[in-house]
Amino acid sequence: MRKKALIAWGGWEGHTPQRSAIVVRGMLERNGFDVTLAQGTAVFADPNLGSFDLIVPVITMSTIEKAELQGLTHAVRQGTGLGGFHGTMGDSFRNEPNYQFMTGGQWVAHPGDIIDYHVVITQPDDPITRGVSDFAYRSEQYYMHVDPANEVLATTTFTGAHFPGIDGVIMPVVWKRRYGAGKVFYSSLGHTADEFAVPEMALIVERGLLWAARG
Repeated sequence: MRKKALIAWGGWEGHTPQRSAIVVRGMLERNGFDVTLAQGTAVFADPNLGSFDLIVPVITMSTIEKAELQGLTHAVRQGTGLGGFHGTMGDSFRNEPNYQFMTGGQWVAHPGDIIDYHVVITQPDDPITRGVSDFAYRSEQYYMHVDPANEVLATTTFTGAHFPGIDGVIMPVVWKRRYGAGKVFYSSLGHTADEFAVPEMALIVERGLLWAARG
């Protein structure tokens, strides 16, 4: 039986949510998923939300209604997978700690804006990162508040060049976790859809989404 995925997109256009959603749709369809693409958060209140094997929020700097958030967290707790990237999952709903508790983190800063930095693979034997070497990256280097329960797969190290007091801080970039019966994957890479042209970034997201899907 083919797996079912929901991609919900919306929010600030600077994160190219629609374009990124289309990229992810192609990625999942190549892996045999039936994909539903929806704009906005209303779909999360659908009582049949739990029928999806994977939910990919591509929603950034937005808001969500109480019933929608309850529907989303309930579906994941019951076994629907959740996966996403950058601000389209890590900065979706700033005023919703229950959402952040589920995802495992929240963006708070990107000192220097678009800069060059390095991503270090810390779990090279994990199926999501296996065969991926440390790599250079140019984008926003996300400074996040993160859950210590996350299983961290990759990190980046900040310097003090763009903000004093954070020199040497090691920050998670890629993680996975459990939320009830559901699996959750997150990568802070992917400021715009163009970054999927970086092969390491695209491979990690693809593998992470496949891992998160139910089954």
